[in-house]
Amino acid sequence: MSAYDTNPFADPVDVNPFQDPSVTQLTHANQGGLDEFNPFSENSRLTNGAQTVPATQPAGPSQPAVLQPSVEPTPQAVASAAQAGLLQQQEELERKAAELERKERELQNNAADFNPRQNNWPPFPKKCPIKPCFYQDFSADIPADHQRTCKMLYYLWMLHSVTLLLNLLACLAWFTEDSKRGVDFGLSILWFILFTPCAFLCWYRPIYKAFRSDSSFSFFVFFFVFFCQIAIYIIQAVGIPGLGDSGWIAALDATRTNWAVSVIMMVVAAFFTLCAVLSLFLLKKVHSLYRRTGASFQRAQEEFSQGILTNRNFQTAAAGAASSAAQGAFRGN
Repeated sequence: MSAYDTNPFADPVDVNPFQDPSVTQLTHANQGGLDEFNPFSENSRLTNGAQTVPATQPAGPSQPAVLQPSVEPTPQAVASAAQAGLLQQQEELERKAAELERKERELQNNAADFNPRQNNWPPFPKKCPIKPCFYQDFSADIPADHQRTCKMLYYLWMLHSVTLLLNLLACLAWFTEDSKRGVDFGLSILWFILFTPCAFLCWYRPIYKAFRSDSSFSFFVFFFVFFCQIAIYIIQAVGIPGLGDSGWIAALDATRTNWAVSVIMMVVAAFFTLCAVLSLFLLKKVHSLYRRTGASFQRAQEEFSQGILTNRNFQTAAAGAASSAAQGAFRGN
């Protein structure tokens, strides 16, 4: 009811807005904080020092920003730069191609110079137009246990060739003393030309291959041909007149005309006898080595059949014969 007792028409009472309780409370609180703050006290200095953030100094003297004018290249400059780049790439490619070609030539030359299986026998000079036909290296191809025997067979072949040459000379001397011995001289030339390469190909090369690859077939070829060679040595050492051999019989027959020619023929007959004896000794030695290798006739047959079936010439001949037989049967029908 007191609110209704107030006269609204009375003069307004002066009201101080700062006397409001909320304002006076905040005012007293701020004054109390200011009164308690002492800027010269130790705590105030530490607090202000901890809260102070130093100002960052610029790294260098400040400079005004300068805008560079943009320059666009002309089409002629762009084309020239592109052409120069292409020429440089072309030169680089040509240089690499030349280097690759040089390296390829070096590799080809090295491959031609280094050939471990290059033929080296007969040892002709490099300037000779005839080149070696076979490769022979005892230390590389032949096992150590068989090298001595293989070399002895090679030396036997050399003695065989020298003996045939001496036989030719002895028959020539005999022909000069007796004109009826022209047949012996002609046959001695034939034996020298024929038996020298045949002995190398027919019994020395097979035994070389047999020792190199332990081939039973090569062993059997050697035994067969070498046995025939021993029989020929015996016939030549005997020296039947008219066969072109300066053996013992022919040498004794020449004593009636000329002792010097007879002595020469006896020397050749001694060489034939030596060849026969050495051949028998080496045949026995090779046979003992053959038995140690474990070779057999059955194995030789297998090697022969396998070699024939894998031979291109035989395959071509067999195919040709089969096609000819088929065509003949077709035409007959």
